[in-house]
Amino acid sequence: MKRNTATFAIDNFEQFKQQMLCWSNQFNICCLLDNHQYASAHHSIECILAAGALTSFSPPSNGALVALKAFQKHTNDWLFGHVGYDFKNTLEAFPSPHRADDLIQFPDMFFFQPEVVIQLSIYQVEISVVDLSAASIFAAILQQSTAANELNAISLQPRISKEDYLKTIHQLQAHIQRGDCYEINFCQEFFAKEAQINPLHVYNQLTKISPTPFACYYKLNNKFLLCSSPERYIKKTGNHIISQPIKGTVKRDIENEQNDALLKKELSENAKERSENVMIVDMVRNDLSKICAEGSVTVEELFGIYSFPQVHQMISTIAGELQAGTDFSDLLKATFPMGSMTGAPKRKVMELIEQYEQSKRGLYAGCVGYLSPNNDFDFNVVIRSILYNSTTQYLSYHVGSAITYNSLPEKEYEECLLKAEGMNKVLMPF
Repeated sequence: MKRNTATFAIDNFEQFKQQMLCWSNQFNICCLLDNHQYASAHHSIECILAAGALTSFSPPSNGALVALKAFQKHTNDWLFGHVGYDFKNTLEAFPSPHRADDLIQFPDMFFFQPEVVIQLSIYQVEISVVDLSAASIFAAILQQSTAANELNAISLQPRISKEDYLKTIHQLQAHIQRGDCYEINFCQEFFAKEAQINPLHVYNQLTKISPTPFACYYKLNNKFLLCSSPERYIKKTGNHIISQPIKGTVKRDIENEQNDALLKKELSENAKERSENVMIVDMVRNDLSKICAEGSVTVEELFGIYSFPQVHQMISTIAGELQAGTDFSDLLKATFPMGSMTGAPKRKVMELIEQYEQSKRGLYAGCVGYLSPNNDFDFNVVIRSILYNSTTQYLSYHVGSAITYNSLPEKEYEECLLKAEGMNKVLMPF
């Protein structure tokens, strides 16, 4: 399939980005991935937008990864989409106790071949389109208005009370003490019914408060992901692959530069946070070793400290060289779900997550990203994200933390609220 591609100069990067996002929202399916100009040695594309679906893929009940591999080979083009956390049930059988369903209703996996792909850098934009004029699309984007909308405050409620949350942490620590696991990522949901929002406006406000390197606006018909994620799941460039799990969080003090630097230093030296981080690093190393050349998996950076608007985070980078013929489907089989959102050992903690969490994660703790025509790819981890179904008017977000034997339940609850801070500022501004 031939794409028409053209490059145009732009005068105002931020304005054009808002205009092209507004333009894309006319489509039933669109996906914006935005780096927000974070400096990184692993930078790929500053900002990329996919709009309209020429073809799409949802997994069959059997042979999902084989079917995805065939779809990717058949299209041989850009693919954008997601893998939800509960796709793990396709990879392995898990018990499913009675609990609140995922009311956002994203499918467990979805990819689409976009009609239009737009890559935006600071001074220019490249538009790639099938059967249309790139110049006409550029002109249409420039005509877009970006007027802001007012947001009615949303009344959120927890799926689990604080008292029950603290009790659950003690129960999980009993599992750790018995040797069932070493670390478990336990999450809770906050939700609202009959919520009426403009998803595009909420996304813009969220990323204004929390601009992050793996932000995403993703629309799939009546379902929306408004994402301000700081975390990368996996990136492939040629045969080189990296994963960058986050484990370790501390609140920032942006009003006091000296104290903020001290908090950053304390996170770097915190024995508990380093222990949590290294457990996940070991898990990711093990996962990548299944698909990488022998001896090629290395830790490029251990315990790196990175700053975001509300928090400092501890991030490690694990890299490897893929075995010949390895593709995205093989990678999912070996590494999904990502270790930072499960714990260790992975199989056991996923069983405990099913047992103790009160609602399905759905797209939360999954990933969104793209596969390029040359089979490179880059996917985030869906955290710090608002999910919304415009038909049912159900809105929710999840937050979680890593539970270890040394965790203090009250502190873990506070960490959850800290991670929710940016989303709460947007949804409850008054």
